[in-house]
Amino acid sequence: MRVVVIGDVMVDSYMWGKVERMSPEAPVPIVSITEREDRLGGAANVSLNLQALGATPILFSVIGGDNTGKKFRKLLEKRNLTCEGVFIDQQRNTTVKSRIISNGQHIARVDEETTNYIDAEMEITLIASIKKLIENNPVDVIIFVDYDKGLITPTLFSTINELAQQKGIPTAVDPKKRNFFNYKNVTLFKPNFTEFMNGTGLPLVKGDLEALKVAAHKFKLKQNFEFIFITLSELGVFISNGVKEQYFPVVIRYIADVSGAGDTVISVASLAMAAKLHPKTMALMSNLAGGLVCEKLGVVPIDKKQLTKEMRSQKI
Repeated sequence: MRVVVIGDVMVDSYMWGKVERMSPEAPVPIVSITEREDRLGGAANVSLNLQALGATPILFSVIGGDNTGKKFRKLLEKRNLTCEGVFIDQQRNTTVKSRIISNGQHIARVDEETTNYIDAEMEITLIASIKKLIENNPVDVIIFVDYDKGLITPTLFSTINELAQQKGIPTAVDPKKRNFFNYKNVTLFKPNFTEFMNGTGLPLVKGDLEALKVAAHKFKLKQNFEFIFITLSELGVFISNGVKEQYFPVVIRYIADVSGAGDTVISVASLAMAAKLHPKTMALMSNLAGGLVCEKLGVVPIDKKQLTKEMRSQKI
């Protein structure tokens, strides 16, 4: 499958070390760094997951003209992902999330980023580039990956989504609060529980599935989604197509790190949807995939063989 991925990208930077004493300057640990690693994050991690599953992702995003941006492009090239849809804006910073880890535990995270919307000129350039690719190539699904860093403007989304509808291409959205109500007429809408609660402003309780079912149904009708798929972290996932709801509890496993799990879920769900798999299969597969990557430390793509093995062990 060919997948267009549109969204905010970042470098996930890791510093591993040991804590052997507290700082004499403040009540904080001193971490002696022993290892460093940079990984692709955000929409680029979604692209990695799609690639790991056998699809061909085409990523569209904007980075800064800084050293982190150069590092990001090298990471793309290292993973055999095309840079053609990644544009440089000298006025922006490339997002980097730096995590300090000791003994398998996050000590701190430092974010460097620009969050204002891309300017009108860059918006026009991006839209033209995406439209050109869609007009001239077969595309199986388009995924909007919104990390609230300003890449997905209301105009960019509505323009590309309307073109997708004209072409009969399914669309999937992983949303954040700023654009929450802008996302209309999409095939698959996948917030996590906190994003759904913050986006709608509803005072929902995580374990109350009946209240969630009612709220999700109303929002689905209002925004005209084909599927609404809400991840509930330790409680599993909920999916509705407006006719039938499905809830899948999480498979109990050792959780090392939840970062990047949402990227894996939207990747698996989008491909399953594009392949016209049953919603139950789509939800179950996505739920299992999200859990599997949580067993690994840091942001990592899904292992296709491991997911296949897990799916074969399920009674569907």
